[in-house]
Amino acid sequence: MIEDDEKALAILTMALSPDIAQRFRKYKYAKALWEALIKVYEGNEDMKQSRQDLLRQRFNMFNHVLGEALEAQLQRFITLNTEMSIVGIVLSRSEINKKLLNSLPKKWDMNVSVIKKTKDLSKLSLLPK
Repeated sequence: MIEDDEKALAILTMALSPDIAQRFRKYKYAKALWEALIKVYEGNEDMKQSRQDLLRQRFNMFNHVLGEALEAQLQRFITLNTEMSIVGIVLSRSEINKKLLNSLPKKWDMNVSVIKKTKDLSKLSLLPK
């Protein structure tokens, strides 16, 4: 068990950047280090709820930025959706698709209208997997 703990501690420590690892040097056991990392980076229930609320707000306010390339917008949207799923926010495919379509630049309005009228947004996947 001691060898396993030493291996786990080494793996955890190597996975941390040097500046973060420095802050956690006092932990001599993998379980203690793991619990400290969770406490610092995940926080308590209030912090988790605040993080979820912030991500929901960012999702609701997501929109095209003037002059932004479509690829950059899609990357921002994918990143936001990934962050939301990590913290446990589950959205329906329809909600995600509607938000993405509604956030596209005005020049896409005709295409967006056609997609909304001809496709089932609950089954369609607009984001790459």
